[in-house]
Amino acid sequence: MSEIRQTGREGRAIMAPVEDFDFCYRAASAKDARFDGWFFTAVTSTGIYCRPSCPAMTPKRANVRFYPTAAAAQAAGFRACMRCRPDASPGSPEWNQRADVVARAMRLIADGVVDRDGVSGLAARLDYSDRQLQRVLVAEVGTGALALARAQRAQTARLLIETTGLSMADVAFAAGFASVRQFNDTVRAIFAKTPSALRAGSRHRGTPGSGAISLLLPHRKPYAADAMFGFLAMRTVPGLEAFVDGTYVRSLRLPHGDGVVELSPEEHGVRANLSLEDLRDLSTAVSRCRRLLDLDADPQAVDDALSADPVLGSIVRAGPGRRVPGAVDGFEIAVRVIIGQQVSVAGARTVAARLVAAAGSPLATPHPPVTHTFPGPEAILGADSSAFAMPEARRRAILALAAAVAADEIRIDPGVDPVDLEARLVALPGIGPWTSACIAMRALGNPDAFLPTDLGVRHALVRLGHPDDTASIVRTAEHWRPWRAYATTHLWSTLDKGAAA
Repeated sequence: MSEIRQTGREGRAIMAPVEDFDFCYRAASAKDARFDGWFFTAVTSTGIYCRPSCPAMTPKRANVRFYPTAAAAQAAGFRACMRCRPDASPGSPEWNQRADVVARAMRLIADGVVDRDGVSGLAARLDYSDRQLQRVLVAEVGTGALALARAQRAQTARLLIETTGLSMADVAFAAGFASVRQFNDTVRAIFAKTPSALRAGSRHRGTPGSGAISLLLPHRKPYAADAMFGFLAMRTVPGLEAFVDGTYVRSLRLPHGDGVVELSPEEHGVRANLSLEDLRDLSTAVSRCRRLLDLDADPQAVDDALSADPVLGSIVRAGPGRRVPGAVDGFEIAVRVIIGQQVSVAGARTVAARLVAAAGSPLATPHPPVTHTFPGPEAILGADSSAFAMPEARRRAILALAAAVAADEIRIDPGVDPVDLEARLVALPGIGPWTSACIAMRALGNPDAFLPTDLGVRHALVRLGHPDDTASIVRTAEHWRPWRAYATTHLWSTLDKGAAA
């Protein structure tokens, strides 16, 4: 990206990194939805910012500014378009493709870290000072952590206003605002409407105080929903997850309480029905569901790169929009990957279900057949040995991981550098390169994670006429960078059901 000095509506100079102006203007003129979330179009003559695909008339070039985030547009004095709802765009895939401090900060902000721990807490997680973090964020995305978190709070507030019957005071605090006044001022500044006016214009409201929220999680097309939901369905752990009539249901262990989400694909996104003990967890729950389903990916970029490959091309062209299954909890998926070492998918489900039943926490409000959340590290450390229906070496690996996470020696979350995480993981007993790479792929959403020794990958490549030789596989996979994780899912798709990791 190039850095372009722009002037906000109030005459403030803002350093905002944007794509090439001509490129962005062409995308906005074409109403190209593929770029929604990549950048935002602000119009100086109206004071409104939009997504690139907004159906409104394309403004004159002289009246257009482009910003990399909604928060940067808001900081420059623009308010959100109520026609195209730019705050509901898919997230930028850039933050998932990169592992630098800005990308990791953006992922942690989306997970609600600023609301829970403040800017100092975010900076500490990244081993930066507050001032250093502010400087790199402003230089890269045009605004600081507080403004980015404020934009997210505003989006959460709009969702609660329009989809629940909560009082405005409850909405304000559930969305993370410090006061009702701050909530009112922010909503008016960003949406040019009072909270009451936003609710009056909504047709979909829940029961007051029900805690149930239904919303559509957008994505860029194409999206191979059958492949994603089929992968999750094959691996549901009884008590923790279920797949019922095309809907994936699972429990969520969240910062302020537990929750249950029902996810089902629709034409323009994935429908999420969330039941939360504490509505302050809404933005965190949404962020984690998006990461689970890889909804912020740029499928065209991935497919364009891999479809030209002589080995993978035919598979990719036959299955466009395939994503990398993620996770709602890094520690959970790490334990499940260890459980899955050298056992079948069905066997891993059985072992994980036993662990959940023995050490997981029962939901305060069961959602049959989902009854428990996955046990945290402390619960696993305190579990009876009978909960571990697995070889002793695998049990020791899980306990070593749990001890390291409980002591904060290892963190498995969106703010972690994948190279550092893999190095820390392989230092533990019973965790090798396959396990660490699989955890990085699922827990961190690392798009370039690769498993050259994975049996599924090797079998798929042999079927495609490739030599069954690790060194040769590694050399071939170099041509798939930076999308080797996506290449892996395409290879798995050629196998019999249940043969993939």
